[in-house]
Amino acid sequence: MQRVLKVWEGLGYYARARNLHQAAKKIIEHHDGLFPEQLTEVLALPGIGRTTAGGILSAALNQSLAILDGNVKRVLARLIALSVPPNDALDQLWSLSEILLDPLHSRDFNQAIMDLGAIICTRSQPRCSHCPWQSHCQAYNKGIQTQLPLRKMSAPLPHKRIGVAVVINDQNQILIDRRPPEGLLGGLWEFPGGKIEANETVEDCIKREILEEIGIEITVGKSLITIDHAYTHFRVTLYVHLCQYVSGTPRAIECEEVRWVTLEAIESFPFPKANTQIIAALKALPVNSL
Repeated sequence: MQRVLKVWEGLGYYARARNLHQAAKKIIEHHDGLFPEQLTEVLALPGIGRTTAGGILSAALNQSLAILDGNVKRVLARLIALSVPPNDALDQLWSLSEILLDPLHSRDFNQAIMDLGAIICTRSQPRCSHCPWQSHCQAYNKGIQTQLPLRKMSAPLPHKRIGVAVVINDQNQILIDRRPPEGLLGGLWEFPGGKIEANETVEDCIKREILEEIGIEITVGKSLITIDHAYTHFRVTLYVHLCQYVSGTPRAIECEEVRWVTLEAIESFPFPKANTQIIAALKALPVNSL
């Protein structure tokens, strides 16, 4: 799994990498290494939903299966001038996708409708004059194509402030820990730290988090880098400090594993994108300054 995550590093959506690995194992264990051809069996694979299954089986085997990805949702919402956000009318859109599907040429139809959304029926400034469905499109005929699909009002993204420690020992080794296998960034390595509580300084947060998560005492030194990073549902600011190991044996109290590694070896581990900026900042330090 670690090799897969390393190859995937920087792409985001790490659950997809974990699901890909788990699906491959399941195909080997239960299908003799051959990708299944039945819809129910494909849907049983980790990380594969109805659209992905339909896309795979229609593209590879020309099976008569509809899809409903983001591009297709947009095309169909405009085609019928959908009066609600697409995710509030999924059953209706799935039915329409199935009705429109050419059962004899599902491979070509599914590819064409995805391309129609990606190239012609784009999110902004759709190229309606080039659309083969222009005369049938209710949104175009009503002059509201740029107003659809409707979107739900989204709340402001929560902002988390995180204190992060680059802990260094007397051998100039750096402490890193591996996140639990499930959840956000599951299985990736990181520099330890945690959320800054109300009325808590960055330095106090880092000392507390390292004691709670790793079980060691440290001294918190100078700031190394401050990083702002946005995820899908929240954004974070990482306040990263150079720290010196003082005492205690590192333990995986709230993580899967801890290791002391050299700066030269650290790139062999898969890290979240934001953490790669910390590595770059460490490598930019003057020689022997760790």
